[in-house]
Amino acid sequence: MKKNVLLVINPIAGGTDKKEIIAAVRKKADGLNIALEIYKTTGEQDGKSILKKLEKTHFSRVLIAGGDGTVREVVDAIKDRDILVGILPSGSANGLALNLNIPDNLEEQLKIAFGNAFIVMDILEVNGSTCLHIADMGVNAALIENYEESEIRGKLGYLLQAIPTLTKSKFPFFVTIEANGKKHREEVILVAIANARKFGTGANINPTGQMDDNEFEILLFKNFDIVEIIKTFYGDVSKNSEFVTTIKTKDADIRCEEPIPFQVDGEFMGYKKEINARLRPEKLKILYGR
Repeated sequence: MKKNVLLVINPIAGGTDKKEIIAAVRKKADGLNIALEIYKTTGEQDGKSILKKLEKTHFSRVLIAGGDGTVREVVDAIKDRDILVGILPSGSANGLALNLNIPDNLEEQLKIAFGNAFIVMDILEVNGSTCLHIADMGVNAALIENYEESEIRGKLGYLLQAIPTLTKSKFPFFVTIEANGKKHREEVILVAIANARKFGTGANINPTGQMDDNEFEILLFKNFDIVEIIKTFYGDVSKNSEFVTTIKTKDADIRCEEPIPFQVDGEFMGYKKEINARLRPEKLKILYGR
């Protein structure tokens, strides 16, 4: 009996043509005697459409060609189904794929997508939204807000927005964290809610983090040191306790004295004063590069 694989493809993600991806996936599936079904997102109730397909056909795995936003939408449709998920990163934000060691080369991506190496990954819920790798409040979210309004994509786009964002920002700000039965009040420039280690830019802000350890980290970046902040976006992050405090937890309430820029998995979500972050009970079986 043939296995069924669903390919969910966002045709406009990252502003690139997806014909090469479709052809390569189809060729790989044919070679493995796998029945491939393709769904192209339209931006109109895609979650419901994907859910209907999952209810109609038993798929052994779902492959996603798009960015973090597309992955989140598919994960919401999958819920607690026992389905392997693979990513063919092709969006403007591909932070989850980066954290799963998925390379840029399409041929290598297909080896992972049709392979069997997976983790049972934690899923976070942050203010009711699914979060797969990192959400944050503060200077990085402000950067993403400015990036979304600019016309230049990729790391260069982030870099070009970094300095004006930092120089015009109103940070630091005071935040209160309630987690593990304790309260923490700090003056910070950034509060990260991290299920993974790295921002989409590649900066390893949470070097001890694991995506399958049944907890997540709250990272409080405290000092307005422009050199350290730029490292936070693009390179190695200082582990100095004077710069960052780490709290491991399963649930946290975050309160600010004024509305602060907020983002989830690279998508700007507006200005918020209160955030609740918690582990969702369901997990995600997701393929990764070793």
